[in-house]
Amino acid sequence: MMATKTELMQLPGTAPGRNGVEIRASLGGRGGFYRSYEVYQRQRVKESTYLINARVFLKPEFLRDPYPALKLMRENYPFYRDWVGNCDWVTLYNDVTSIFVDDANFETRAKAWFYGMPGFGRDLREELPVLWAFASGIDRHVVPIAEELIAGLKRAGAPDLATGVFDRLDTYLLAAVLGLPRDDWDTFARRYRAMMEGWHWHPSREQDGKDAIARLSTYFAPLLDARRAVPRDDLLSALASGELESGPATAEDVVATLLEGDGDTLRGSLINMWGLLLSNPEQLADIRGDPSLAKRAWQEGLRHTTPVLTAKRFARQEVERFGRLIPEGGLVVCSGASGNRDAAIFDDPDRFDVRRKDLCYREPRGQYRADGLPAGIAFGPGRPSRYPAVPEDRPRSLYAITRDAAVAVSNLILAELPGLGLAGAERPEPFCRWPGDLHLYRELPVTF
Repeated sequence: MMATKTELMQLPGTAPGRNGVEIRASLGGRGGFYRSYEVYQRQRVKESTYLINARVFLKPEFLRDPYPALKLMRENYPFYRDWVGNCDWVTLYNDVTSIFVDDANFETRAKAWFYGMPGFGRDLREELPVLWAFASGIDRHVVPIAEELIAGLKRAGAPDLATGVFDRLDTYLLAAVLGLPRDDWDTFARRYRAMMEGWHWHPSREQDGKDAIARLSTYFAPLLDARRAVPRDDLLSALASGELESGPATAEDVVATLLEGDGDTLRGSLINMWGLLLSNPEQLADIRGDPSLAKRAWQEGLRHTTPVLTAKRFARQEVERFGRLIPEGGLVVCSGASGNRDAAIFDDPDRFDVRRKDLCYREPRGQYRADGLPAGIAFGPGRPSRYPAVPEDRPRSLYAITRDAAVAVSNLILAELPGLGLAGAERPEPFCRWPGDLHLYRELPVTF
């Protein structure tokens, strides 16, 4: 039988401590202690979590459809110890959002850290000239590139909206914003994708990602020299300029800035939004009748089938949350996919509904709620912006830039492809190819 706190206080070698009772012990000749709540609440492998398998996150069914397992955790183990992954999962909406914005106790580590390259380059995304060049470049190039890709889709013998348009849109758009030569776009896209997919602790993809980082660094070096000599109106010129507070970028800085950026949300949200619309033709018909619903469809799609399922947060120091002790450096996996399907927050959360009444349809400022309504969790653009929706001295937020680009592309598709529908009788479903991958519709074969 476990001793009570009073009984522990009476044991030799014990004393009251900051976090309860400290039980002094000799650990191989070294002094140490256990905290009282750690003694009472220590969880052992397979203890009290018999409803879910510890290896569920590695199973093919979870990669294909994570939502049943996430619902089981959310309703029974909202703070779940994953012994296989050596981390803790958080699944309730309020818990996920609170940890994601709690920078006092938790941090998001750079992708370069996961690559084992913590000192690689400088992330210059928050430099104002870089922000302005990125925002203006996206606004200027998104429609022309989408028009080009849609025209190619019309000429294709077996058109596929996912592979023919959305899989190319984000990398082509980024290449145009950087000001890269048109002949280099496909090579850049392959290397960029390898770099962005290689940081999830998988040996072969990690090596491919490191190779891509090295090749991109070599590629950008002469381009930066050229932009310093003859600046242009593009992102690469902004990075090469002397207007940055931290000084002009090196080639490694350019690659680090791209690596740490959001390379997932625009592509992933568009693919999933259109996968949901094509699978729900009655809602697609609603949007055709009222194009203003395109923004709501994007936001509801981002909630219902978010492409970025989780965010990794590390404890800055030892912290107690949810009745558990999280050690310094402890990994907490925030499940945005689970939070977005929390029945305590959203009515009938598994239903995709572009006219949903319980979702916030404007970007919250600094938190995840506005007008008394919750916003969908989207990790790619980062935490909600603390700046005004239309700030005077800086461009609008990454969330707003991504939203506006996605809506512009969607309205173009509605105008250019009025008879768009799924081809074939089989309904496509989103899935992850490996743990940590984006949850996407990989193919969307269509007819016009």
